[in-house]
Amino acid sequence: MNKIKHIAFALLGLLCCTSCIKNTIPYPVVEIEILQYEGEGFRAQIDPLTRTVTLTLDEQTDITAVEVTNVQITDEGTASTHLTGTFDMRTPMEVTLSLYQDYVWTIQAVQPIERYFTVAGQIGPTEIDPESYTATVYVAEGTDLEQIRVTSLKLGPKDVTTMTPSIEELTSFSSVRYVYLQYPSLKGAQERWQLYVLETDVKVTLTQADAWAKVAWLYGAAEEGTRVGFRYRKVGEEAWSEVTNVSQTGGTFTAKVTGLTPDTEYEFLAYSNEDLSPTVIRRTEQMAQLENSGFEDWCVVNEIVYPYAEGGSPFWATGNVGASLVKATVTEGVSDIRPGSSGRKSARLTSIFANIFGIGRFAAGNLYVGNYVRNDGTHGIINFGRPFTARPVALRGWVKYTCGAIDRITTQPPGVTIEQGDMDCGSIYLALGDWDPAIYGGTADSPVEVATRRIDETAFNPNSEAVIAYGELLFKESVDGWTEFTIPLDYRATDRIPTHIFVVCAASRYGDYFTGSTSSVMWVDDFELIYE
Repeated sequence: MNKIKHIAFALLGLLCCTSCIKNTIPYPVVEIEILQYEGEGFRAQIDPLTRTVTLTLDEQTDITAVEVTNVQITDEGTASTHLTGTFDMRTPMEVTLSLYQDYVWTIQAVQPIERYFTVAGQIGPTEIDPESYTATVYVAEGTDLEQIRVTSLKLGPKDVTTMTPSIEELTSFSSVRYVYLQYPSLKGAQERWQLYVLETDVKVTLTQADAWAKVAWLYGAAEEGTRVGFRYRKVGEEAWSEVTNVSQTGGTFTAKVTGLTPDTEYEFLAYSNEDLSPTVIRRTEQMAQLENSGFEDWCVVNEIVYPYAEGGSPFWATGNVGASLVKATVTEGVSDIRPGSSGRKSARLTSIFANIFGIGRFAAGNLYVGNYVRNDGTHGIINFGRPFTARPVALRGWVKYTCGAIDRITTQPPGVTIEQGDMDCGSIYLALGDWDPAIYGGTADSPVEVATRRIDETAFNPNSEAVIAYGELLFKESVDGWTEFTIPLDYRATDRIPTHIFVVCAASRYGDYFTGSTSSVMWVDDFELIYE
C-alpha cells in the first residue's frame, strides 16, 4: 500500500513539474488577409501590401449606407467586427484579422463624381473645386453677363440629384450664382455651389505641350466657335508648319503632331482667328531601345542559361534559375530565326513539367525585362522592370507559337476557371510606369516584385495607378510560322514621364500559377520599340 502511495505522489509531482514547464514552441506565422470583398454599388480593390481595401462607389451609391454582402478572409482567421452588412463609409473603417497574430486592415471608400459646367462662348476649360463647392468658366471681354446661356451643368451624383434653381433659370451671371443640391447621402441637408462666369482678355493660350521622340501632344484654350489651331517649327527655323486634325470641344482644342525629329528643340504656339498665344519650347526625346532586343546574347553560368552575354549586364531574365531546381531549362537561345533577320539566334520559351527526387513543378517558358531574385522553396521571387524614360507608342517584333492543351493545373487566378483540356494561352505584354519600389516590393532598378508563393497578392496589375502605358497581345491558338506583330501602347496621360519599362513573354499565360500546357512553346525574335 505504501508503495502505491509513493508511486501516486511521484506521478503527482511529475505532473506538477510538467505543468510548470514553459511552452517555448513558437506559433506559426500565418498572415490573415481579405481575399474577396463584394457588395452592391461598388468595386473593391484589395491591396495586401498595405492591407487596404478600397471601395470605388458608383455615383448613385449612398456612401452612408454601403451594402457589403460577401467577404472572404484566409481560412481559420477571425475578424474583430462583422464584415458584412450596411456601413457608413464616409470615414475609413479598421478591422483586425487574427489567427496566431493580429493584422489591422483598413477599408475605405472613394466616390468619383463626374462634374461639369459649360456656357456658350466659353474660353478654355472649366475650373471645378469640389472642396470649396465652386465652378468657374471664362468668357471673352465684353460678353453680356446678363445673357449667358448655360450649355451643360452637373455637380452631383447622376440620376439621384435634384438642383435648385434649374439650368433654364440660370442666365444672369453679373455676380456669383448659387445652386443647391440634394441627394440621398446628404440625409436631407444641401450642398451650396457657387457658379462664376468671369471675363478674360486672354484670347488664346497653349495650355500644355508634351513632346515625345517623334510626336507631340498639344492642348489649347480659346473662345468657343472661333477658328483655332496650332503651329510648330524647329528652333532656329523661320517657317511655321500648320498642325492638321485639330479636335475642338467647347473652349478647348487638342492635336497630335507627327513626323518630329528625336532629340531636337521645337517651338509650338496656339492660335484663335488672328490671335496668337505665346510660344513654348520643348525638346523631343531620344528613341531608346531594349537591350539585347534581337536575343543574340546568351551565356551559361553554373549550368544555368542566362539571356545576356558572358560578363555582360543583365537586362532580360528568365525562370531558368527556378527550373534549375529540377535540372531543367525553360528559355534558351536557338538558331531558328525569323525570315530576313540579320542575327543568328532567337529565344525559345518552353513550358515543362519537371520531376526530380519526387519534386515536381510546372514551369512556363518565360522571358521578361527584370531580375530573378531568388528561389523560395519550389517557388520563385522575381522583380519586373528596368530604368527607362522614353515614351514609345508600340512594340513590334516576331513570334511563333505552339498552343497546347492544358494538362497541369495547380492554382488559378481569381475569377478565372480553367479545366483540363482547355487550350493554353501565350502572352506578350509591356508596361511603362513610375512604380515606387517601397510600395511595389522591388528595388530601384527593378521596382515591381512578383512572388509566386503569394501570387494573388503580388500578380502584376495593369490598372494600378503607377502604370502610365500598357499593351498586351494574347495567343489563343498556334501561330505556325514566324509572324510579325505590333502591340500598341495605351497611354493614360501624355504628360507623365515613366521611370521604368518591362516586357513579359510567356508560353503559358498563367505560368505564375503553375498552370498551363507542357506542349506550349513560344519563339520570339527582333523586338523593336516604335515611336510614331
